[in-house]
Amino acid sequence: MSNFFKPKLSFWQLWNMSFGFFGIQFGFALQNANTSRIFSTLGASPDDLPLFWLAAPVTGLLVQPIVGYLSDNTWHPFWGRRRPFFFIGAVLAAIALFLMPNSTVLWMAVAVLWLMDASINISMEPFRAFVGDKLNPGQQTAGFAMQTFFIGCGAVIASLLPTIFSEGFGVSNSAADGTIPDSVRYSFYIGGLIFLLSVMWTVFTTDEFPPENLEKFKEERKNSGGIGKAFSEIIGGFGKMPKTMIQLAFVQFFTWVALFSMWIYTTSAVADNVFNTTDAQSPAYQEAGNWVGTMFAVYNGVSALAAFLLPVIARSTSRKFVHLICLIIGGLSLASIFMITQKELLIIPMIGVGIAWASVLTMPYSILAGALPSNKMGYYMGVFNFFIVIPQIVSGLLLGFLTQHFFAGHTVKTIMLGGFCMVLAGILTLFVKDEHGVAEKVVPAPTVI
Repeated sequence: MSNFFKPKLSFWQLWNMSFGFFGIQFGFALQNANTSRIFSTLGASPDDLPLFWLAAPVTGLLVQPIVGYLSDNTWHPFWGRRRPFFFIGAVLAAIALFLMPNSTVLWMAVAVLWLMDASINISMEPFRAFVGDKLNPGQQTAGFAMQTFFIGCGAVIASLLPTIFSEGFGVSNSAADGTIPDSVRYSFYIGGLIFLLSVMWTVFTTDEFPPENLEKFKEERKNSGGIGKAFSEIIGGFGKMPKTMIQLAFVQFFTWVALFSMWIYTTSAVADNVFNTTDAQSPAYQEAGNWVGTMFAVYNGVSALAAFLLPVIARSTSRKFVHLICLIIGGLSLASIFMITQKELLIIPMIGVGIAWASVLTMPYSILAGALPSNKMGYYMGVFNFFIVIPQIVSGLLLGFLTQHFFAGHTVKTIMLGGFCMVLAGILTLFVKDEHGVAEKVVPAPTVI
C-alpha cells in the first residue's frame, strides 16, 4: 500500500499496534539483566561469558532476515502479514522464559538462551516492518517512539522484578549450591506470561493492509520457485542495500559493541568495583545482580520518557543531530562507570545511557524506513539487524580476550571501552544521509478512529 493512501492513525491505534513490544522487551530485559548472573551462578568464568552470550547474536543473524523475508511474502485474510510471526514467536518465547531459570547446568542455560533469543526475534523482527507497513512517513517516527515507550516500560518492570520479589515479598535471593535464586526464577515466570499476553493484545486488536495488488501478490507467490529461489533472493538482497542502510551500518556496529559490553559485564563489574567480590555464589554478588537490575530499570525508564521528547527535538533540528548528541551522552556516561565506587552514584550514568537507548530504538529505524522499498520492508529490516548482531559476535569473540590480557580481568574497563565505542558511533552519524532530514512532509490523510 502506498504512503499516499495510508490513513493517519489515532493515538490508541498506535498504542495497540505497539503494545506487543511491552512483552517483547520484558523478555529481553530479563535476558539482558540476568543471563550473565545465571551463567556465573552455574559456574561460568567472566572470561567465558562473551562466548556463551554468542548464542543470542548468532541466532539473530540466522532468524531475522529469514523471518523478514517470509513475512514480506505472507498474507492471510485473518492473520495478515506480520501477525502470524508475532503469535508464533510469543508462544515459543513464553516457553523459553519458563525454562531458563530452571537450568541446572551451564550447557542447558546456553541452549535455552538460543531458544529464547530465536523466539523473541521471531516476534520482534516483524514489528519494525509493521510500522513501515501501516504508517505514513509523517507518523513513522511517532510509531517507533511509541514502540520505544513500551520497550522502556517493559524493561523497567522486568529489570526490577528480582529486587521486588526479594525485598518486597521476602523471596529468597540466595544462590545456594549453585542453584538459580527464587527471585530470578519467579521473575522469569511472570515474564513469560506477560510476553504472551502483550503480544496477543497487538495480534487481536490491530489489522493489516493487504498487498496493493492482491491477485498479483498471490500469483507471484504461486510462481515463487520454492526454497531455492527464496534463499537466492535473501542472499541477493545484500548487494542491493540502500546507501542509507550502509551508512547506518557503521553507526550501528560501534553502538552495539558498547551495548553488548554493558549487558555482558555490568553485573561482574559492579560486583568487583562496588561490592568488592568476584565470587558469583556469594550474597554480595547476588546483591550486585539485584542492583544492576535497578540500574537497568533506570536507563529503560529514562528511555520511555525520552521516547516522546526526541521526535519533538528532531522536528526542530534533525534526526541525525538528535542521534549524534544522544550517542555521545550515552557513551560518556557508560565510560564514567569506571570511576564510580558507590552504588547509588551508578544511577547517574544510567540516565545518560537511557537517553542514548531511546535514540537507538527510534532514530535509526525512522531514518531507514524512508529509504526502503515497501514490498521488502520486512526483509531489509531483518538485514539491518545484521548490523546489530555482527558487532555482538565480534564482541563475543574479542571482549573476553581484551578483558583478560589487557584489563587484568577488570570488566569495568571493558565497559569503559564500550563507552568510547558509543561516542565514535555518534561521530559516524555525521556521515549518514537522511532522505527526509527534518520533519517529514506528507499529504494529509483523515484520522481513523
